[in-house]
Amino acid sequence: MANTFKNYTSGSVGTGATTVYTVAASTTAIMMGCNLSNTTTSQIKVDVQVAGVYLVKGAPIPANSALSVLDGKVILETTDTVVVTSDTASSTDVILSVLEQT
Repeated sequence: MANTFKNYTSGSVGTGATTVYTVAASTTAIMMGCNLSNTTTSQIKVDVQVAGVYLVKGAPIPANSALSVLDGKVILETTDTVVVTSDTASSTDVILSVLEQT
């Protein structure tokens, strides 16, 4: 099995659900980090879902601040997705760090 560290990013995430990462076929991934940055001058609330289940829901991020969502690791299997949504248009930048095993 090959192990590869990767970062996936998405900028200006807003009120539409944005798929930041989808686990590829024949791959298992370990989500090691998920950082969200509020790029606005007002507080926002964000949701992060993994495989359709909320990792965080309505998490507040103060203006011009950031939030590290994980306090451990999350195992992702083939076709699992990581989806981010904000309550404010074009307000969140996302960096997702994973270890992919193929």
